Amino acid sequence: MIAFLTRLFTRAEPTLAEAGPRDAPALAALHSAAFRRGWSETEFERLLTDRSVIAHRASIGRDHAGFILSRLAAGEAEILSVAVDTQHRGRGLGRHLLDLHLRRLAGLGVQAVFLEVEEDNTAARALYARAGFTEVGRRQAYYPHERGDAGAALVLRRDLT
Repeated sequence: MIAFLTRLFTRAEPTLAEAGPRDAPALAALHSAAFRRGWSETEFERLLTDRSVIAHRASIGRDHAGFILSRLAAGEAEILSVAVDTQHRGRGLGRHLLDLHLRRLAGLGVQAVFLEVEEDNTAARALYARAGFTEVGRRQAYYPHERGDAGAALVLRRDLT
């Protein structure tokens, strides 16, 4: 009985690993839950089979809890997407994924990493600021809102060298 209660009330530690094409359905589901326009399984399959794309996933038990995905080009990388399942947010999972991903990119010789984040996404902006990203640009009226207006996209950069 004690073992059962321990399993019931203890949070399982996430497992971080590289993502591959077989993860496409789970990553598409996570992306769709996190963003207004989710990417399809086919889009994820294409990305995950592209040799210039690096992806990591976080699993808790058998469930995918988050992912991060980047494209490499000429010594630089662009983080294309990061998503964490709503029930696992606020526990540092995004930070762990980002840290692992940045270490992998540095190991591949990437010198600078770029990404875009919606100006109103305070949680993501805090994550990126803690990881050393700084604002290098802005795209006005980039992210459409349901209310009819559009939010600015901030372009962030972090040097890895």
